[in-house]
Amino acid sequence: MARRKSKIIKIGSQKIGGNFPILVQSMTNTPTSDIERTAKQIKELEKAGCEIIRVGVPDLKSVSGLREIKKRINIPLVADIHFSADLALEAINQGVDKLRINPGNFPKDRLKEIVKAAKKKKIPIRIGINSGSIEKDILGPEKRVTAEMMVKSAVRNIKLMEKLEFYNLVISLKAPDVLRTVKAYEMLAKKVNYPLHLGITEAGTEFSGTIKSAMGIGYLLLKGIGDTIRISLSADPVEEVKVGWEILKSLGLRERGVKIISCPTCARSEIDVLGLTRKVENLTQEIKKPLTVAIMGCPVNGLGEGREADLAIVGAGNNLALIMRDGKIIYRGKEKDILKEFKKELESHY
Repeated sequence: MARRKSKIIKIGSQKIGGNFPILVQSMTNTPTSDIERTAKQIKELEKAGCEIIRVGVPDLKSVSGLREIKKRINIPLVADIHFSADLALEAINQGVDKLRINPGNFPKDRLKEIVKAAKKKKIPIRIGINSGSIEKDILGPEKRVTAEMMVKSAVRNIKLMEKLEFYNLVISLKAPDVLRTVKAYEMLAKKVNYPLHLGITEAGTEFSGTIKSAMGIGYLLLKGIGDTIRISLSADPVEEVKVGWEILKSLGLRERGVKIISCPTCARSEIDVLGLTRKVENLTQEIKKPLTVAIMGCPVNGLGEGREADLAIVGAGNNLALIMRDGKIIYRGKEKDILKEFKKELESHY
């Protein structure tokens, strides 16, 4: 797929835009003022594959711990600030790698201060446009925000920053539904060359939010739009990272860890595909290198899928199962022994 060529922006140790990889972000849900809990959660997110982390900064107590949090983590730290220029300036002083603000929320003189400080520290700013916080004059008497309104707000805020000669920008336009979000990103992608951060905001629970995010973000990525992604779920943020990676892996955009292929099962299945798949997921969750594993209930499609996978478990009938490695059958035995043998194979080769 042809990827939109956006401006290259540096965020701490990472670069986005251009041909750099699409990065997976998340956001903590701990009180940022609680340094221990926040740093601990970020470390868990790092382990899951999070590449940029954002923290909410609602007050002075929260902002004062950012330097210490940054010392304890290994990925770029983004401060999410609303309304308070003092908090934004202190976050920059604390050494964050990026700010997320809505420029229109600050008086012009205070915005100038923020821009000056960000320039000095060479940190980017994300203009975050959400359908729930569109400027009143853009919204007018309408109750429902349109994609056009979101783009109008984004362009206004971009121009505001450009008038201050600040171009180190990342843009996001998020709504809680797929169609408005997709339309807004498609429109803005034609107007500017800044990197775009993708997400469906307030997407919902782990189940519904994953589906909405996969539809919206996946569509945009297939169109070549997007430089970073965040899956917004009412769930443990580790799940956001897992879903983000699955979306990228399913589109062939990134490789990390294990990709599992498992059949939905039918009357032909003679092994416990669901149980085995869950156990294999647990066995392989620490693997970082790309690995494809197939768990198939019968030989009808199983042998074909097994040939294409790095490792495979395939039901063979009569309570027997096969293990395949690199397309070749290396073990044939009883189903009750298959997981033990699979584990041995995993440990010896991966």
